[in-house]
Amino acid sequence: MNERRGWVAGVLALAVVAGGCSPSRFLVNRIGSGMASGPSVYETDDDLQLVGDALPFSLKFLETLLAKSPTNPDLLLSACKGYTLYAYVYVQQAAEMAAGSDVARQGEASARAKHLFLRALAYGTRGLETTHPGFAAALARDPAAAAATAEKRDVPFLYWCAASLGLAIAADKGDAEMIARLPEVDALLARTLALDDTFDGGSPHEFALSFAAARPGPAPDPAVLKAHYEKALALSGGRRASLYVAWAEAVSVKNQDRAEFTARLGQALAADPEGRVESLKLANAVARRRAHWLLDRADSLFLSDEPDSPQGGTP
Repeated sequence: MNERRGWVAGVLALAVVAGGCSPSRFLVNRIGSGMASGPSVYETDDDLQLVGDALPFSLKFLETLLAKSPTNPDLLLSACKGYTLYAYVYVQQAAEMAAGSDVARQGEASARAKHLFLRALAYGTRGLETTHPGFAAALARDPAAAAATAEKRDVPFLYWCAASLGLAIAADKGDAEMIARLPEVDALLARTLALDDTFDGGSPHEFALSFAAARPGPAPDPAVLKAHYEKALALSGGRRASLYVAWAEAVSVKNQDRAEFTARLGQALAADPEGRVESLKLANAVARRRAHWLLDRADSLFLSDEPDSPQGGTP
């Protein structure tokens, strides 16, 4: 019944917007609450092209609603999450996969991805400012102190702000001003882990693994990476394909362990093949696409000509 009410509210709001009238804030807020009540219709769909075609309209519709209710936390979280998802899957990864074949296109797409990630971050910090006024400015001044003011209820915003900012930095590693914002990502992620490391099936641990391995500076402690991996593995029940891809890219390639690389990507391809976990359908489809791409370019990632093995190392 709740899903039906949410669907009806969405249709009514769309009809109002399309008709040129202003939807009431009450109706807009009801839609926002419905969006935050569970996995979105995008997360539960494994048709990557269909989702990619539909997301831009959904994001602009969200912004239409936010124009009417600019401090609605549910709408702000949906916008932050939606723009991060779109930028990563449909802009950033597409640019990366075009590397070597069209350098100009890759550069343009990376710049666009960075812009979209920062747009997502702006919505996320606006969400945090609904309960912590001045949070964005405080985060820039003293990241650890600002993050320390956040509470458990803020975890979704903390996580998606860390993800969007971290990805924005990764999209333009030559931007010194963006590199200087790494402490903000560290603070947001550390506070997320401290408040609720079980969020979204251990996603903070998976992000910590990828971020620690990809960030500039000294090599991360292998024991720390392994701890994040094992915690995320336990919390996700082994059903999150992206975790195996993250280990393959962050650890196996760096260690030049091609056998482990192949094994982890094999696990990614085998994770929840029947799509029984509704909330992971899109994420797993994205991870499987990346796993296939990585396997296809393995020869360029490894110096050794040692043949692949179906058995990997630990963990």
